[in-house]
Amino acid sequence: MTTPPNPFADFTKMFEQFKLPGMDMSAVMEARRKDIEALGEANKLAYEGMQALIQKQTEIFGEAMQQIQSAAQQMSTGSNPVEAMAQQNEFVQKALHQALENMRELAEMARKSQADAMAVIGNRAQQNLQEAGALLKPKSS
Repeated sequence: MTTPPNPFADFTKMFEQFKLPGMDMSAVMEARRKDIEALGEANKLAYEGMQALIQKQTEIFGEAMQQIQSAAQQMSTGSNPVEAMAQQNEFVQKALHQALENMRELAEMARKSQADAMAVIGNRAQQNLQEAGALLKPKSS
């Protein structure tokens, strides 16, 4: 398998011709490459989180439809009005409890997805600070 061409190599060569004193242009370009990689990883994590949320929402919707269908069948069995009201009340309470639990779970999934993506960006920002400090230190001869 061949290694894909490095799109940063041309930029590095172009910037190195300017020969800024005290600046290692290849290090600057390497840092920008790492920035782009971090953004790509953060986007990948965010996308995977979004896919997981959609899958969970689809799952929740399917379960809700099954519960509604089951409740409708139970309520149409010709029970007396008092029992029907009790069944409806129980169904509504269970449905509300399940809806709140589902919302909590979806919110936690979204929070984790965002936290994971932001951790990648935060780590790269920390590395940028360290790299900038190293680039700005005077080189001892």
